[in-house]
Amino acid sequence: MMSQSLRASRSLFTRVSRQQVSVARRTFLTSAIRQADPVQDLYLRELRAYKPTPVKPGDADAHVLKFSPPAAPQSPEEANLASELKSYESQEVEVEGQAAAGEAAPAEESWFEEEEETPAAH
Repeated sequence: MMSQSLRASRSLFTRVSRQQVSVARRTFLTSAIRQADPVQDLYLRELRAYKPTPVKPGDADAHVLKFSPPAAPQSPEEANLASELKSYESQEVEVEGQAAAGEAAPAEESWFEEEEETPAAH
């Protein structure tokens, strides 16, 4: 009985191993012939035939602006400065909270008034 089961397991093992080997053998063998790719061939042919146009020294002139330094600033006139300084010195000083000439002074508010305390009931 034991020898029959041993034979059966051996035959089963050889069948399984043959199937695995044959599967591995099938996937390993592939065709080594290179098939032509028409798109790649067309691309390579056009790439080899391309001749770029030579760059001329004047090509950049149309795309670049010529540099021109800015104009020098004009200096202010001395007489104008003197008259502006005199008008500034003659201005009246305005202080916030003071009444201007001819107006009534605003009433001052007391911000620190304390409230009367109510006597606590015992």
